[in-house]
Amino acid sequence: MRPALAAAANGSGGADGADGAELTWLVGAISDVPGVEQWTARAIADAPDDALPLLLSGARHVNWAWEARTGARAKHVTEEQWKLFHERLEVAEEQLLEAAEREPGWLAPWYFLQISARGASLGPEVATARFEAAVRRTPGHPGSHRQRLQQLCAKWGGSHDEMHEFARSAMLAAPEGSPLGELVVLAHLERWLDLPDGEDRAYLSSPTVLAELQEAAFRSVLHPDFVPARGWQASFNTFAMAFSLADQRKTARLLFDALDGFVTESPWHYLSGDPVKAFRAHRDRCAAY
Repeated sequence: MRPALAAAANGSGGADGADGAELTWLVGAISDVPGVEQWTARAIADAPDDALPLLLSGARHVNWAWEARTGARAKHVTEEQWKLFHERLEVAEEQLLEAAEREPGWLAPWYFLQISARGASLGPEVATARFEAAVRRTPGHPGSHRQRLQQLCAKWGGSHDEMHEFARSAMLAAPEGSPLGELVVLAHLERWLDLPDGEDRAYLSSPTVLAELQEAAFRSVLHPDFVPARGWQASFNTFAMAFSLADQRKTARLLFDALDGFVTESPWHYLSGDPVKAFRAHRDRCAAY
């Protein structure tokens, strides 16, 4: 992992942004590992002038903060959990901003700073500035666009209209074959989550929403120019779940077949505490089509 990180870091900020996306993906994977904050603390002490340990530690503190908060609704989060959440976000902010200053061409600090800004409620101007900083470094970066979509959700102070407008505009501004069509699907899933039982299924299978899901799929993951890049399975899982929920089993099966059993936690965690179980249930349901 160390050689891969070093290679991505040394190439990050290139003209096509590919190395920036690679470094961001690698750092994200490491930041999910429990206990890695102990290693990053030692790495910072051993190499205080190196931006990479700072980046890794900052990213870990973002995830570590959310681990303290848990996925519970705000009213169910304890005072101690809130305290840990904000303490860890403060560390993340300091370290990520320092990493960004030391390595101005890196995408990764700005990607994680979008998440910390949302958690710390730093407001729409900061959130917008950080998204713009990310996409200046790596235009079309799917992860940064996903974070921007979350920022515009009603649950984070935005609105359904803002969310849908951003998703559609980003998809249409990107070349056909871009993964950004996924944003349209994610926006509809966010709206679906807000609806009561019964209305949610009817929403996804409505003619207007179905047409938008299909347009997004054929402009992105089902387009001949789509090129799988690192993490492409996330988009396929999103489309597969949406089409299965909308009872478009034939299209869903195409996506499940391409995944060949590769499950991502999101968006299946919306359906079950066991994303693998939810994935398999929907895949098996679509298998005959």
